[in-house]
Amino acid sequence: MDFRDVAHNLYHSILAIRNLGLQLLWYFLQIIVSAWYYISVVANLFESYFISYGVFKKYKSLPIAKLRYLAIVIESEDAHQTSKVVQLLQWLDSLGIKNVCLYDMNGVLKKSKEAIFHTMKNAKSIEEVNKAVTDHVPDHMTLEFVSYVDGKEAVTKAANLIFVESSKRHNLDGELDYQLEPRLNQALQIVGCIGPEPDLLLVYGPVRCHLGFPAWRIRYTEIVHMGSLNFMRYGSLIKAIYNFTKVHQNYGT
Repeated sequence: MDFRDVAHNLYHSILAIRNLGLQLLWYFLQIIVSAWYYISVVANLFESYFISYGVFKKYKSLPIAKLRYLAIVIESEDAHQTSKVVQLLQWLDSLGIKNVCLYDMNGVLKKSKEAIFHTMKNAKSIEEVNKAVTDHVPDHMTLEFVSYVDGKEAVTKAANLIFVESSKRHNLDGELDYQLEPRLNQALQIVGCIGPEPDLLLVYGPVRCHLGFPAWRIRYTEIVHMGSLNFMRYGSLIKAIYNFTKVHQNYGT
């Protein structure tokens, strides 16, 4: 065996050792990340139970007045579990939250509206509340049901209105106004599609996004991902609301 063969064999041996080392390092990192994930899950689970049973004093008195409007985004598959949705609303009602918006993309919650109101005796629809003119603070929960179709139709109506107005203005003075955002907000208000802006939006689903909730209503909204509705916990809900009440928001001019 000459020197060239020895060098060739040595090179392949070094490559094999390097590849083995990289594989071992990759498996080691996977074990560390998986262990950290499970430890955090278990820690959050115990923390949720401790909060539920009042172990932590700071969570006992929530400044609920800071949370004027709460939005709940639920993945459409989970939204079929009406009993879970009702339980979540009952928790919110027990905390004293009066205004809640329920959203899912496919309008499942809208179809379950009657069943939800049948169980939630202390709740009224936002349409019913808007018709009644009252000056006192309501003692009931107000529910709004929104789906992806509502937002899509709202944008369509507003866009048509802006197009008509722009065409008229162009025919009159020959100039076009390209400041779209303020005109869009005004058009949405005219067509009756501007609802209250939630202070906090809780997402129950597998992904960390708002799942198509109307974007013009969440410009200053705090968004918190809560995981699957199947594993919702009372303590986690209290913690999310508590953390929101401690957030200082700076609104631009």
